[in-house]
Amino acid sequence: MSSKFRILSLCLAVTAAVCASPSVARDKDSVFFESVAGVWKGPGEIVAGKYKGTKFVCNLTGDPNNLTSAGITLDGSCRVGVFNQKMSAVITRKGKSYTGRFLDGSAGDGLDIVSGKVSGNRAVMGINRKTLNGAMIASLNDAETMNVTISVKVGKQMVPVIGMTLKRGAQKLASGG
Repeated sequence: MSSKFRILSLCLAVTAAVCASPSVARDKDSVFFESVAGVWKGPGEIVAGKYKGTKFVCNLTGDPNNLTSAGITLDGSCRVGVFNQKMSAVITRKGKSYTGRFLDGSAGDGLDIVSGKVSGNRAVMGINRKTLNGAMIASLNDAETMNVTISVKVGKQMVPVIGMTLKRGAQKLASGG
């Protein structure tokens, strides 16, 4: 189970980063991150690979990072059965792209953000860990719902491996809102 949870936590760390907060400037990237600021909760599932069918739930909270360029910091956790894994991320805009890390980055047990782009209600972040390359796509469907897909590159093709639907605010979920 620990191997399954470690793989899941690496992929979910990427998901977590998009659920964070605004940058300082009011450009299109800042507008997107402002629209996803705050507390999110929701279920997800591994949809491909060795652990296909594994379900999980994440609770994520994002705040602005204290840097001068666009970016976010994130804290939260994801749960698989009785196992709980802390999630953290730091993402910073560098020029017209993004850099950052999830957990402790690819030098440790996490992932690196190696690129990124925001377009309207959608963010795409390139992820890397040693020989693993992939992308996280987060789409804000409406003010209360965000879909997140994490894909990895297999040969020349991107294969979706994790899907999530997050709802804004744990209080609203508890009250049925």
